[in-house]
Amino acid sequence: MGERVAEMLLPAPKMIVLRGDLGAGKTTLVKSLAAALGAAEVEDVTSPTFTLVHEYRGPKVKVFHLDLYRLETERELLTLGLEEMAEEPDALVLVEWGEKFPSVMARADGEISIENLGGDERLFLLRVK
Repeated sequence: MGERVAEMLLPAPKMIVLRGDLGAGKTTLVKSLAAALGAAEVEDVTSPTFTLVHEYRGPKVKVFHLDLYRLETERELLTLGLEEMAEEPDALVLVEWGEKFPSVMARADGEISIENLGGDERLFLLRVK
């Protein structure tokens, strides 16, 4: 699954908002995408809930993984350098909880919505501009 989604999100640069309730599988999806792109091993990808941003470098793509759950204002968002990340020519920016910020949604090239159907089943909706 991760390889097919990764192919759809290239060529970089792209900013994709990951939507879903807590525990829906947003970070698990990032693990698969980073591994499929050769940017990180699955076990090396962790949630950036407290650090806000993790960066993984692959041979062709640099994956930025952001978690905006703890941010509350656009001012806080500005300190992350999100625009600069998104403008890097080889960047794939994956943003959890980006829907909280109109500026992120306006800048996003697409979104992946994840719905937990119970157990290990998930429903994915991918929209790319």
